[in-house]
Amino acid sequence: MEQAHSLLLNEDACSQLGEDQRAEFVFEWLRFLKKLLPTIDRVDLKQNQKRLVEQLTAVMMASPGASTRSLLAHCLAHLYWMGDSFTSTLTVDRCNDIIRSKDDSPSFLPTRLAAVACLGAMYEQLGRLLINSFKETMANLLKALKSAESQGRYEIMLCIEKLLKGLGVSAAPCHRDVYKAARACLTDRSTAVRCAAAKCLLELQREAVFLWSTELENVASLCFRAFEGSNYDVRIAVSKLLGTLMASALEPKQAIAAPRAGSRRSCLEEVMELLASGFLRGGAGFLRAGGDMLKGASSVSRDVRVGVTQACVVCMCTLRGPWLEANFSSLLPLLLELVSHPRATQSPADAICHRHCVSFILRASVGGLLGEKAQIAAAREICLVIKEQKKAIDAALCEGNVEMRVSSMDVASSQHVLVCSLMELASILQALCSTAAPLLHDSTTGILDTVISVLLHPSASARLAAAWCLRCVAVAVPAQAAVSLDRCSERLAALKSCPEAVAGYSAAIAALLGAVQHCPLGIPHDKSKVVVGLAEDLLRSAAQNSRISIQRAHGGWLLLSALTTLGPTVMENHLARMLLLWRCAFPQSVKELEGELRRGDAFTWQVTLEGRSGALCAMKNLVVYCRDLLSDEVISRLLPILSCSVALLTQLPSLVKSYGHQIKHSFTVFRLRVYEILALLPPNSYEVSLGTLVKQLLMDLTGTESAACAELNLLPPLCHSQDLALLGPALHDTDQRYIEEQLHGDSVGGGSLEYDPFTICEKGQVVPAPLPPPAALIAAAVRLFAVVFPHLAVQQRSQALEQFCECVRQLKGARQQAVHISVSAAFCCTLKCMALGCEALGPEEVHKPGLALLMGALESPNPLLRCAAAEGLARLAQAINDPSFTVSLSLMSFDKLKAARDVVMRTGHALALGALYRYLGGISSPQHLSSCVGVLFTLSQDSTSPEVQTWALHSLSMVVDLAGPLYHSHVEASLSLVLRLLLTTPHTHAEVQRSLGRCLNALITSLGPDLQGEGAGVCALRTSCLLGCAVMQDSPDCLVQALAIGCLQQLHMFSARHVNLAGLVPSLCVNLCSSFLSLRRAVVACLRQLAQREAVEVSEHAVTLVKELPRRDYSQLDVTIKEVGLEGALFSLLDRESDLRLRLDIQETLGHMMSSAAACALAHWIKLCKDVLSASSDSAGATLVETNQEEDVDRCDDSSAFRAKHEPSGPFHSLRWSTRVFAVECVCRLAVQCESGDPAHFDMALAQEQRLHGSADFLVLHLGELVRMAFMAATDHSEQLRLAGLEMLLVIIRKFASVPEPEFPGHVILEQYQANVGAALRPAFSADAPPDVTAKACQVCSAWIASGVVCDFRDLRRVHQLLASSLLKVQAGRDVSTSLYNESTFTMETLAVLKAWAEVYIVAVQGTVRQESPAGWQEEEPGGAGEPAGVGLLHLVQGDLPTLSRLWLAALQDHALLTLPPHYASQLPTSGGSFYTAETTVPVRQHYCGAWAPILHATALWLKSTEFVMVEEGPANLSRPVTPTSMGHSTALARIKSPEDISTERLHLILGITVEFLCSPHSQNQMENITSCLHALQALLDVPWPRSKVGNDQALSVEILSVLHRLIVTREAPAVQQAVLELVRQVVYAAQEHVREKRHSAEVDDGAAEKETVPEFGEGHDTGGLVPGKSLVFAALELCLCTLVRKLPQLSPQLAGSPTGQKGLVCTFSDIDCRLVTSALGILSELPSICSPEGSVSVLPTVLYLLLGVIRELVQGSAGANTGALVSSALQALRTVLSSPMSRAEKSRAAWADLLRSALATLLQCWDSDHGVDEVILLTALTVFLLCASPEVTTVEPLQSRCIGKFHACLESKDPTVLSRSYQLLASVFQGPAAVAGPFIRALGSGLVALLQQVEKSRPQSATELQAALDGVRAMEALVVAAEETHRAPLVAVLLHILISFLLDENTLSSAPAASRSLHEYALQNLMRLGPQYSSVFRALMTSAPHLKARLEAAIKGNQESISTKATQPQVSSKNAPSIQLKTNFL
Repeated sequence: MEQAHSLLLNEDACSQLGEDQRAEFVFEWLRFLKKLLPTIDRVDLKQNQKRLVEQLTAVMMASPGASTRSLLAHCLAHLYWMGDSFTSTLTVDRCNDIIRSKDDSPSFLPTRLAAVACLGAMYEQLGRLLINSFKETMANLLKALKSAESQGRYEIMLCIEKLLKGLGVSAAPCHRDVYKAARACLTDRSTAVRCAAAKCLLELQREAVFLWSTELENVASLCFRAFEGSNYDVRIAVSKLLGTLMASALEPKQAIAAPRAGSRRSCLEEVMELLASGFLRGGAGFLRAGGDMLKGASSVSRDVRVGVTQACVVCMCTLRGPWLEANFSSLLPLLLELVSHPRATQSPADAICHRHCVSFILRASVGGLLGEKAQIAAAREICLVIKEQKKAIDAALCEGNVEMRVSSMDVASSQHVLVCSLMELASILQALCSTAAPLLHDSTTGILDTVISVLLHPSASARLAAAWCLRCVAVAVPAQAAVSLDRCSERLAALKSCPEAVAGYSAAIAALLGAVQHCPLGIPHDKSKVVVGLAEDLLRSAAQNSRISIQRAHGGWLLLSALTTLGPTVMENHLARMLLLWRCAFPQSVKELEGELRRGDAFTWQVTLEGRSGALCAMKNLVVYCRDLLSDEVISRLLPILSCSVALLTQLPSLVKSYGHQIKHSFTVFRLRVYEILALLPPNSYEVSLGTLVKQLLMDLTGTESAACAELNLLPPLCHSQDLALLGPALHDTDQRYIEEQLHGDSVGGGSLEYDPFTICEKGQVVPAPLPPPAALIAAAVRLFAVVFPHLAVQQRSQALEQFCECVRQLKGARQQAVHISVSAAFCCTLKCMALGCEALGPEEVHKPGLALLMGALESPNPLLRCAAAEGLARLAQAINDPSFTVSLSLMSFDKLKAARDVVMRTGHALALGALYRYLGGISSPQHLSSCVGVLFTLSQDSTSPEVQTWALHSLSMVVDLAGPLYHSHVEASLSLVLRLLLTTPHTHAEVQRSLGRCLNALITSLGPDLQGEGAGVCALRTSCLLGCAVMQDSPDCLVQALAIGCLQQLHMFSARHVNLAGLVPSLCVNLCSSFLSLRRAVVACLRQLAQREAVEVSEHAVTLVKELPRRDYSQLDVTIKEVGLEGALFSLLDRESDLRLRLDIQETLGHMMSSAAACALAHWIKLCKDVLSASSDSAGATLVETNQEEDVDRCDDSSAFRAKHEPSGPFHSLRWSTRVFAVECVCRLAVQCESGDPAHFDMALAQEQRLHGSADFLVLHLGELVRMAFMAATDHSEQLRLAGLEMLLVIIRKFASVPEPEFPGHVILEQYQANVGAALRPAFSADAPPDVTAKACQVCSAWIASGVVCDFRDLRRVHQLLASSLLKVQAGRDVSTSLYNESTFTMETLAVLKAWAEVYIVAVQGTVRQESPAGWQEEEPGGAGEPAGVGLLHLVQGDLPTLSRLWLAALQDHALLTLPPHYASQLPTSGGSFYTAETTVPVRQHYCGAWAPILHATALWLKSTEFVMVEEGPANLSRPVTPTSMGHSTALARIKSPEDISTERLHLILGITVEFLCSPHSQNQMENITSCLHALQALLDVPWPRSKVGNDQALSVEILSVLHRLIVTREAPAVQQAVLELVRQVVYAAQEHVREKRHSAEVDDGAAEKETVPEFGEGHDTGGLVPGKSLVFAALELCLCTLVRKLPQLSPQLAGSPTGQKGLVCTFSDIDCRLVTSALGILSELPSICSPEGSVSVLPTVLYLLLGVIRELVQGSAGANTGALVSSALQALRTVLSSPMSRAEKSRAAWADLLRSALATLLQCWDSDHGVDEVILLTALTVFLLCASPEVTTVEPLQSRCIGKFHACLESKDPTVLSRSYQLLASVFQGPAAVAGPFIRALGSGLVALLQQVEKSRPQSATELQAALDGVRAMEALVVAAEETHRAPLVAVLLHILISFLLDENTLSSAPAASRSLHEYALQNLMRLGPQYSSVFRALMTSAPHLKARLEAAIKGNQESISTKATQPQVSSKNAPSIQLKTNFL
């Protein structure tokens, strides 16, 4: 294909290709030429223009396909536009000649069509340049139109449209002729021609004023006729034409506004009357007499109604929102007249269809075009209409003489107006959500009163609509649910004798109860008791008044049915009463039932059946919503009722015969209810009644009522979603689906609420649309048959299926079709259920009739039934799971396809081939695959039947998917086929192109990642795929374009670099606001994928597109991409869209784009989100509060925002609250993303510095905008937006609290926004604020106070007052406040308040501790804000601590009770806890789980501060007694229990909660809660009393350590591990205290004389055994071992050889690692002290092993270099162990000595390591042994000799550092016990002297050598001191001799190194000190050694001279010295 990329066609290369390849080559060349022409140099183009025109003309003459001729026309037109246009007339003439040609052969048709297309493109592009030939061309086209076939008419209409577009007003002379020709084509038999004619007229109306003026009525009538028999595409095209004409008539375009002859502007009433004529009469205009009404003409077809409806929507969308807002009050009555007209209500189905159409118009206009403020105004207008209607009907009904006339006429018309009005009002309120609260509170409008008044309307449909509207009110504003419920309950109780009141108010109560499912805040539990009471009262009184018996029975059961939707928590309290009511409603035995049948009349049976139907519906809802309550006992009590109901089914037909049709409806509803409940229960529970039930099901499915259920209600769920694509756009998700469904309901029409009022309480936010009872009965029978069939015997199964087949065989016509659909649906549903349950169908006698039934359906003329049959065959093959059976099915289809010639059979069996292996794991046989491909290839090329092609290609796509890699051998041929068909299939056969698109998608998926290859074959395949996508992109059909985008998306996924984003992204953006939902979905889905990897490129390409396109191409965007980028366009689209799937895709796309581009476009995203947030009609008044204007905020009138003149602050206008909430969430996500990026995002100084050196942007620079956005959101009317704003404020506080302000050192950057934060929080604490908002605000308050931003005490008090007010609200209790919400919301709010106070208290205490240790505070918070909490904050909290402590303890006890396992449920208080009721036990658990941890920590800190001392305080001001046994300071209980008992219970409460949680952390905030638990335990164990309790209870201590062991194993966080080890230390310390106290007590009690007989306390006792699981020492050892082995795996013998434990590997220890090991060693060293002597002997080996192991690794360098503190801690731990009293105890002394000797030997062996060792550490450890262990350990041989040898070896070291440390340690040894020091003195004394004598010969040259010499002298001094008195004098003489040898003479002193001079000075000082001390020895030495004396005297003399010289120097320099000398260095 590369050869096709040239300006001129490569004819040589083209001629060498085959016909199919030549077409592809030409198409690729034309594609390249299309891209090349706008960029090529005009000179080059003109040089080649002649040849290029010839080549293009040759292509035109070569019979090009539809896609090729479109490209050809485009290229030819642009060639003349870019080059010379002089010869264009020649080309026009050539095209006209081709069109005039008499050649009518099929082969010449493509050429003629290409000429037509070229004409259109040239005139569109060149316009008036071709004006001279325009008339001739137009005449030629119109003449050809008369004799053209459908494709010709289609192309000519499109050509004329382009002519009109290109010439504009210059084409006016031909407007009438075009109009005349288009009139005929608009009603053409070809739907494609109709669409083209509509497009032509749409273009014509731009200039032809007569179309929307004088000819408006005729055009409208023409459009009405075009709607008849139309398909979806025609309705869309014609409705766009009609709607645009209506809009032009109402608001003429500015360019055409000048008066012309015959033109006038139509008024709204005229236009709507014209639409009404088509809507009601099908074509009579408002100027024509409506004679058809007098003639009794038949009703208008639904096609016309739906088309007119869509036209009305197009009209208003064209006029746009401002026009609608201004004219809504006039438009609304005109719309509602459409449903009040008598012709609109000729039948219930027609009435429902009309209502749906009008509702669609209202929803599309009000919901789609108006902003929130305008919607509120529209709601007021609708409310006025409702008032007028209700007022009129009330006035009429009060006149008794006209009651009958009113009931028959006005009531019938009024009800439909009210239904439409109420449904639209409900939709508005539901969309506005909490923004509608001001509207509901507006007393002038009185919406609630108006809606409730309709509940008394005579019509059931109006009452139900009012009830649904009330439900939407409750969903929108949850606070209204309880109020409305009370109001309706009171009215129902007062008006029980009025049938309308009973029906209306019971429906309203049921609707309100159904709304609770969508209200997280719920309703008070007491309301359920009221409802049950009302229901029982209605059911009891049903028999008292026959006039209202039906209403009362119906209303009572409706209330109970709605009550079950509240869930098992509510229903478990009423289940017993429900069971009793069910029992009373049904006979208890078959005998009673027979007795019933012998008595009663028609009315009695009607009442009975209505009541029992209601009872069964309540039972069904119980199964659906409260399945947890269905215990075996409950089911056993329900089964007799169900058995009786099934038995009654068989008897009722005789009653129907007896009483006629009066009870037929009731009988149908009763059967429906029986089927519904039985389908939900396991069939084995009613196995006894199966036979009877199956007979009844067979009768229903094959009876006369089977025709009542339309195929679209049964078959689509049973078809595969892929197969439904065969049926065209009608069954797709479209924007018009709500009304398009009205076309497929046959006589049934659409569903409506009045058909089944019990659905009003079902879950869902869309109004239920239940089918009429007969249709619903068939659907229920189908479902029940599928459930029952697997439980039938084989014979019953075969008989049932045979009966199905026999019925289908015997019937004819429409009845046969209806029965065939019903029985096929039943069997297909059965197969689906059996496949899901993995059940077998049975033997062949069951297969055979089932297969016959499906084969008959597969050959049905109904395409939907054929799809269902194909799916059924696939399910049948899955159920039988026999390869031979599957093969036989495929062979059967092969045979049928070979023999059959009719379309129905070929399409059905072609689809069966593709679907057969769908559930069998795919196609695995190459032979079968080849056969399928061959057959489907043949069928797909049958151009005589587009339907066969469509189905065959769709089946081929499924075969490709199912074959997988096996299909690779057929890919090339398949791609060639697909391309050929794409290029040759005309655009009029869009369904074929759709199947081709699915096939291409499957082929791309089959190739998969192989598309990335670079081989010739792969490149060819990839090029073919891209070429196919390009062909589909040029298709005018939206579904084909969507498929093309899907194919490109697949290509991008597998081979991204081969997809040209520069071409793809613009095509996506063009269709971003398409009027077709499927296309918008495909566009956004593709953008979502592209944005994941190439978001920046996508945005750039989108902006480039908009710059290049003219304004007209994207004018439909409210916000253009050019202004706000693609991101802004997506936000705008998100605001308009109602499709949930599309909205999620848009949000994900924006999320990916933000994640990818936020770093480089941070300011853009913040501004974009700010613009979105500001784009509300009431946002003008939301301004940022200045720091000194906080008081002004309080006085701000919220309504001023509505009065203020709105000045658009951004490109968005009137966005909905949901879009703004998403914008706030995006900002929060931005902050989280920045956290993992550059640190400058949260550092103002760093950000400003980097901003100066580059263009980088940082989040902290936009902090002011972030705070403003959070403030705007937090103070909005929408509660959802308020919650999002508070969350954003919380994120800002957490991210920026510690960011310092560079300009004001000592302050943080958030300080300047204190007023804004306070103003944002204050509304959340108002009295009418919802509990969830207040709870969130409490969280923000605590975070704000804890952040430390607020330093000033007054500012702190302002926020503190908000929390204080919430605490007062908690103290007031839930009983005082108005009960608007469920009791669990009080719990939620209370716990949020208590949690906030707890967090504040924790921060206050921690701040106080930090102030007491400022060094630690400065270390933790460098550059912080000073004092975050401190004494001031603690002082604020201190006053409320008495109350808070009670509440905290109460909350903790509640939490402890609620976390009990289910089998302890009986221990829960029957009346509930302190903050919850018994009914809210389940929902409040989540609130406690989120709040208990900070409360626990705060309580522990409070108990620590009081040291568990009970202080008498004032009584708690609680409305409801907290009564947590002794947890709260209850004065009554305090008299009963002692303070000791109360403190013990509190301690056990905290310990129990903590240990239970730490055993299995399960909350969402695991790490925070774990930390809180550990800190709480630490606080407790800091207090002596609880520490003694823990120390006294060894089992408790062991349990705590066991939990901590699990925690330290499973949590890697260093803070957690450090806290765990600190807790272990505290527990061990508690045990030490306990053992110490016991020993002391025993010693005091037994007396000092009997100490030998004192019992030994501690673990191990007399045996020394440590039992795992019961031993505290063992548990502590486990923890220490875990920590040590994790950090030093070499300690474990099992890990020593593993990669993690290999010796010699150096692992660098961090500071936290060192601290952890230090803590573990400290704990380890204390363990022997809590053991008995025998126990200490047991634990000592392990302790020594670990200690020495750590030391060994330290000396070998395995822990890295930075381990100085760790070495010290290890040596200290060793010293602690060696000094243990247990080593001296009589019972353990010998054993300790043996073990310590072994340890000493081990230590000595460390010197023998192959790796280098740190001799200093080893020698230090050896010294610790020598000094701390008893002499009997170290004085034994050979240990003593080896120790001496180690010292001797170190003394011979050449390393001055080692030598220095050796001297120091030797000095310590010399000063040790005589038994230890003596041998060392004798062995090392002479060596020490020799070493010191060597110093004279090699004097120190460095500081380290000097230090070694000095330490040696000190060691010698220690030796002198340690020597015996008799030997001391000689040693002193030696010392003096050595010191004198260090002296230097006068000559060498001045030139000696500094170290030698220092040694000289040190020696002289020591000599001066030792001389007087040992004077006799000194004099004797001086006498005996004159040379030493002379040397000493010289040194002394020199020293004195130097002193005198230094004394005179200051006097000389004092002249220049300052007069004042500072003695303290303040730096």
